[in-house]
Amino acid sequence: MRFLLIEDNEQLAEAVVDRLILDGHVVDHAPDLQTARDFTATTAYDLILLDIMLPDGDGRTFLAQHRKQEESTPVIVLTARSEVADRVGLLDLGADDYMVKPIDFSELEARCRAVMRRRGGAAQNLLTLGNLHFDSLSGTLKLPDQDIQLRTRELRLFEVLANAPGQVFSKSTLVDRLFSYDEDVTENAIEVYIGRLRRHLETSTVKITTIRGLGYKLEVA
Repeated sequence: MRFLLIEDNEQLAEAVVDRLILDGHVVDHAPDLQTARDFTATTAYDLILLDIMLPDGDGRTFLAQHRKQEESTPVIVLTARSEVADRVGLLDLGADDYMVKPIDFSELEARCRAVMRRRGGAAQNLLTLGNLHFDSLSGTLKLPDQDIQLRTRELRLFEVLANAPGQVFSKSTLVDRLFSYDEDVTENAIEVYIGRLRRHLETSTVKITTIRGLGYKLEVA
């Protein structure tokens, strides 16, 4: 998944980015609101982590504008304010969740997973597709004859496809979802990971179909 972190504290931002990358996510860091607007104008994000007090404005303004534009990207607010009225105000503005600083990274990861599950309409980490059960927390494909532990990139790619069965994703879109701006990769990398997933899915009723000239989609028989 691709996340956007809007946070001006460089030390905290570096720690959050490093932790989420270890979890297999792609994270872009914006130290101010203008950089965040530049990023969101060109890139689609799965989740935004938003600080409130920023050098060029109030994060609440960004949140209000984000929702006014009918953007559905989930937003978790990172705030130093613990008063009930502040938290209620953030939720009313359209925040999906919030965390009070200092941040516990294990809790942050859990809240990110919970928000992403809600966005996908799931109440738990286990997703059933035909005769396949996908545990996104452990990164495991549970098949009738075996359990397969996915590697990080395989896991994130399968998450993208499995959360939208039947939707066609172009190679460029998948590159954007799986790799950061700093990583020098080509669309051929997507072919490699698609090939690995197909081998994992050989005994399942789930398949990844190539739509010539357009991309890939996941189908359930």
